[in-house]
Amino acid sequence: MTRTGIGIRTAVSHERIVGQIHVYDGAGKGKSQAALGVVLRSIGLGINTPLQSRVLLLRFLKGPARHYEEDAAIEALQRGFPHLIDQVRTGRAEFFGPDEITRFDRLEAQRGWDVAKGAIASGLYSVVVLDEINPVLDLGLLSTEEVVRTLEQKPEHLEIIATGRSAPPALLEIADLHSEMKSHYHAGGVENGIDGIEIYTGAGKGKSTSALGKALQAIGKGISQDQSHRVLIVQWLKGGSGYTEDAAIAALRHSYPNLVDHQRCGGDAIVWRGQQKEIDYVEAERGWEIARSAIASGLYKTIVLDELNPTVDLELLEVQPIVDALLRKPKDTEIIITGRCQNIPAYFELASVHSEVFCHKHYANQGVELKRGVDF
Repeated sequence: MTRTGIGIRTAVSHERIVGQIHVYDGAGKGKSQAALGVVLRSIGLGINTPLQSRVLLLRFLKGPARHYEEDAAIEALQRGFPHLIDQVRTGRAEFFGPDEITRFDRLEAQRGWDVAKGAIASGLYSVVVLDEINPVLDLGLLSTEEVVRTLEQKPEHLEIIATGRSAPPALLEIADLHSEMKSHYHAGGVENGIDGIEIYTGAGKGKSTSALGKALQAIGKGISQDQSHRVLIVQWLKGGSGYTEDAAIAALRHSYPNLVDHQRCGGDAIVWRGQQKEIDYVEAERGWEIARSAIASGLYKTIVLDELNPTVDLELLEVQPIVDALLRKPKDTEIIITGRCQNIPAYFELASVHSEVFCHKHYANQGVELKRGVDF
C-alpha cells in the first residue's frame, strides 16, 4: 500500500530540562540495549563540559555467576569512562519462577533497591538504570507501591530507565515513556534466519538506541578477548546535524577512535513519500555502496544500518541488492538494521532477531519539551 502523507522524521529541535521515567518492556529483544544506548548518549553530551553525566547501572536478577549479553557493553563503558559509570548486580544467575522464590532472592532484590533509593535521593546521578526491575516487581520481590512512590519523588533532573518483561500497571501509569518490544516470526521462521542479522522496527522509541547498545557490546567483546572489534555505523536520511545518535557516537569515538567508523547520508530534511528528490536517491545509493563494501570486506564485527528500513520503504534503494549482500555476509559479522516502515522488505526473512517497538506512551505527545542526550 502506498500513502502520500507519510514522511520520515529524523530531527527535533526542542529541549527539555526535566528528567523522565522510561519503561522498556515486552518479550522482544532490545530492552537492556536501548537503556545502554541512552546511557551512551548522556555521557557523550557531558564530554568536555563541566557537567559530566554520572550513571548508575543497577542490574536485578543478574548475579555474577552468569554471563549476559550486555556485560561486554558495560565493560566498554567502564573502560572508556571509569569515573562516570557505577554498576551493581544482584540476584542469582539462573532463571526462576514464582513458585521457586527463596529468601535469598528477596534479600538480593531488597539490597539492590536500597542502593537504588540511595542513588535516587543523592542527586549525584544523571541517569539511573533499573535493569530487570519489571520482573522483580512482577514476582513480588519488592513492593510496587514503594518503588512507584520513590520514583515519583525523584530529583527533577534525573532520568530513570526501567527494563524487563511484565511492567506492572502502577509503574506504567507514572511512566513518561513506555515502549514495548515484541518479537516477530515470519513465514520462513525467524529461528531459521541468518545468525547475526537483527532488525529493530516499529513506531516506538528504542530502535537506534538498541543498535548503539549492540555496537558498544561488540567493542566490549573485543576488549575482553584482547582483540580490536571494529564497528561501522551508516545512517540514512540523516545528512544534517543535531540528531538523536550524535552524542552517543561522539562518546564511542572519543574513547575508541580507532574502532568506530561513522558515515551519514541524506539531506537535512524530512523525506516525504511521493516527494523524493534526486539528491535523496544519490545519497541513499552512496550510503549503500559504503555499507555493501563494508559487509563484503569482513573488516567489521558489527555494522549498524540505521534507518535503512524507511530508506527502502521510500523506494530510495532496491531490495534485492540488500538481500544478496546479507546472504553473503561473513559469518562473524553482525548486522543491525533499524527504522520503521509500512511495507515489509524481503530481507526481513533473513533476520534471526526481529523486534518491533510499539509506542504506548511518549512524553513528546503530552507537550513535554525534549532533552538533549535522551530524545535528540
